[in-house]
Amino acid sequence: MKVTLYSVKGKAKKKVELPGVFATEYRPDLIKRAVVALQSHRLQPYGSDPLAGKRTSAESWGPGHGVARVPRMKGSRYPGAGRAAFVPMAVGGRRAHPPKVEKRIYEKINRKERLKAIASAIAATARRELVEARGHVVPEKLELPVVVENAFEKLSRVKDVKEFLANLGLLGDVERASKRKVRAGVGKRRGRRYKNRKSLLIVVGEDGGISRGARNLPGVDVVLARDLSAEHLAPGTHAGRLTLYTENALKVLEERF
Repeated sequence: MKVTLYSVKGKAKKKVELPGVFATEYRPDLIKRAVVALQSHRLQPYGSDPLAGKRTSAESWGPGHGVARVPRMKGSRYPGAGRAAFVPMAVGGRRAHPPKVEKRIYEKINRKERLKAIASAIAATARRELVEARGHVVPEKLELPVVVENAFEKLSRVKDVKEFLANLGLLGDVERASKRKVRAGVGKRRGRRYKNRKSLLIVVGEDGGISRGARNLPGVDVVLARDLSAEHLAPGTHAGRLTLYTENALKVLEERF
């Protein structure tokens, strides 16, 4: 399978052969497993205080009072006297099944399955229907996957990178990712108010400065081909991310797979 190689000016230069990994079968089930496993490795175990809701001297009144035999607050001269406490159904009581730090949240995946998932996600970047299904803005004339010459790895200025993306027609996708969405639910009150979109993924063989040139572009990520993972290619377990490869990156992928 041959695709067009673009220069740093955004002009078509020649045709290059893609590695065999781009012909891998599309396996969304394996891709999802690999991404979820990676996400679970970042989770921190958490649990409740063992004495939460139990710091009270409440006792049950026993039978013969015409009320439920749940522990009740002691005293008679303050508003909370006689109120139920300690039990799960009481306000301020303990939780019936609180989270425990012993819970197993570390997901594992076999090595061959993980490599198969990465290969499948790489192949998905060459399928236009999957890329557009993720919401990426891709010009019809642009051939996927996008492959550029090695000189692109040395662009260290944002101005030069934006000019290159504009010549290819990919700047519109970067602008799309600049719009943030407010998260629904209580998550917006817990340090993750905004949902940020993902845009272009740049895969390089060697970092000659491109990480500095693209780090301030919204939604754009730069990764070395040897460190490429399923989560880079399929954020949120959805494959088909708009991806740009350099010639050096293709050589590394051919050796790796």
